[in-house]
Amino acid sequence: MTNFTINPEIINGESLPLFSLTISDSHTTAVYSDTDLQAELVRVLRNNTNISICDQQEGLYMRLTVENNITFFHKWFGCKTPLPEILVQFELQSCAKNPLHECSESEIRRVYFAKYYMSGVNNSMVFCEPIHGVDVRTINTFINMLQTMKDYPIPVLILVSNMEHALLIGDIAYKLQHNGLKLVEIVEEDKITPELESSGASMTTNLFKISAKVDDKIILFDPPEIDYIESRNGNAMIVINDESYAMDSSLTEVEKKLSVYGFYRCHRSYIVNLQKVREIITWSKNTYSLRIDNKIMSTIPLSRTKIQDIQEKFSLK
Repeated sequence: MTNFTINPEIINGESLPLFSLTISDSHTTAVYSDTDLQAELVRVLRNNTNISICDQQEGLYMRLTVENNITFFHKWFGCKTPLPEILVQFELQSCAKNPLHECSESEIRRVYFAKYYMSGVNNSMVFCEPIHGVDVRTINTFINMLQTMKDYPIPVLILVSNMEHALLIGDIAYKLQHNGLKLVEIVEEDKITPELESSGASMTTNLFKISAKVDDKIILFDPPEIDYIESRNGNAMIVINDESYAMDSSLTEVEKKLSVYGFYRCHRSYIVNLQKVREIITWSKNTYSLRIDNKIMSTIPLSRTKIQDIQEKFSLK
């Protein structure tokens, strides 16, 4: 049985929060974080472990054809899978005769996947942003490769900066922030009970998670991590930094649930987490905005009829 563990001893002294994470064989774990934390985690793993880091940054021959690249690495790694089968498995047969420098980013990414697969790594693997910026065919190819790798078996860690990617390709997903590593809680839609769907007043005092949909899954958020909620086409959208998540609720329904957690209807289309407000901006006598204390320093509108109320909430008057 193969395990891959990141523990405080590995991280100690580095500019990462201390956490422990163990990935068992045949399991794929995704860690979602911003790009700065991701880069720091990669640096720590490179410096303090012998884990293979697959970041699509090295090791291909751009002047050779796709087929020649695959042939070279097939011999180099002593891969037992027949070469034609590798080309088909990674959807490379149609571009096999093309020089790599003439291929699309998605085709080059699939060549990288084939290389990593043929390397036959027998302990564990870390992939960095494997499906960022590629087409659906390449995403499916990567997911199929992960399923095949479960037969080996080896632990796989995937680092992404997109929550949807984490949920799509990980058996389990975590969120890494400066205050630590946290499991992303999801609920399959067919497991939602009528009790959980109820939005009665009795739920308000017991509500600790806010749900949103990502494909066929329900992702659960702690209210304090939400920046604000915006109405788009009649549906509420949770916004965290520059990512949005759809809710099966109207803004009015969400407002009732979240008022107890310090959320405030600052505009007809926005509910803001008051703990995330960094600045009240006055653009003119009757035009105002709120600046949010998040990574991208978002701004959202503040209705002129709400300015006095929000000033009182912050004890500014």
